[in-house]
Amino acid sequence: MGGVTISPAPARRAELGAFLRSRRARLTPEAVGLPPGLRRRTPGLRREELAQLAGVGVTWYTWLEQGRPINASIQVIDAIARTLRLDPAEREHLYRLAEMPSLPEQPETDRLEPAVRDVLDSITVCPAGVYNSRYDLLAWNDCYRKLFPHVVAQRPGRRNVLWHLFTTRSCCSPFVNQAEELPMMVATLRSGFVRHLGEPSWEEFVRTLSRASPAFAEMWAAHDVAVPGSRTKIFRHSGIGELAMATTSFAVSATPETRMIVYTPITEESRQRMAAVRERPLTDPCCPGHCPELVSPPAPAARPQP
Repeated sequence: MGGVTISPAPARRAELGAFLRSRRARLTPEAVGLPPGLRRRTPGLRREELAQLAGVGVTWYTWLEQGRPINASIQVIDAIARTLRLDPAEREHLYRLAEMPSLPEQPETDRLEPAVRDVLDSITVCPAGVYNSRYDLLAWNDCYRKLFPHVVAQRPGRRNVLWHLFTTRSCCSPFVNQAEELPMMVATLRSGFVRHLGEPSWEEFVRTLSRASPAFAEMWAAHDVAVPGSRTKIFRHSGIGELAMATTSFAVSATPETRMIVYTPITEESRQRMAAVRERPLTDPCCPGHCPELVSPPAPAARPQP
């Protein structure tokens, strides 16, 4: 018995129409400077009022709400979003439903709830950090700072784990099993990249890192995809030795596309070595012959605020 294939396009257009109607219904004429009028059968703005305020044709907007297969430019969808006074989450939802090839540029710094930083600081025996889907490091605890001081010490625009791993000499990097893990990290990056096609910051990041690292460019060209998950990673610290760590990923639901990674020692030897890292003053864990002079990174209390 053959299966039935259902195209997602009609369902997406129907969802788009329902979303637009719900946002239009909550916007009163008074809120946009229009007289209330008489005999309004439904709450909120009429279609023609919304179309006029957004600067689009009434027929075109009606067809959009009805789920007809029409084309919409990013400028027109953005005008509708402004007229409906959508918040950032609603605006992104609208763009996804309208299948826009690109989204409005997002701020460079992801906002984190203060409670997320409190959770990080409560983890005192294992390194833990918060990343966005581009592997920008957004927050960290003290153990993370001692194990990866060069990442923490970078300016916010370069505080990126992939950038550090692909532009640092292998002998200077704290990451030992790169051959197994770097392709997986690049594949995870690509799974996030698809949600940001056309965004200048993402496109420029990939272009710049591809120019800086032929290894990254080769892995990126493979078009492999993966999702975040538990992995085993081996790190080294000069004077301490190698540490085998399991990484566990937790989604930070209040900040989309953000996850907390906790690095847990998986052997007794690694647990003892992690304890030694915690007890030592901040030192450079890298190769002294090549790494730049370590500038003392900010302590947790001085981390960039959202």
